[in-house]
Amino acid sequence: MPNIKPISDLRNYTEVLKEVDSARRVYLTRNGHGEYGILTMAEIDELDQYKAAYILLSNLQKAEEQAEKEGWIDADNLEKELGVSSN
Repeated sequence: MPNIKPISDLRNYTEVLKEVDSARRVYLTRNGHGEYGILTMAEIDELDQYKAAYILLSNLQKAEEQAEKEGWIDADNLEKELGVSSN
């Protein structure tokens, strides 16, 4: 069950923060409507990792679609483009 509190409870923020853990977020309301969520740093780090993975996969998918339209480049031409040699 979600832990929902009015934002006015932050007057005693120490007690509110004691209720936050990775299994139970605390949601704060303003005028009866959801406004904020309090997360642990571990949850924030995990969300950042998911976001980075999502962005990477999206970019890879776009690149693959573009390569399918415009054609793939072989290794020799790639080395020429990059100005490197495999020798």
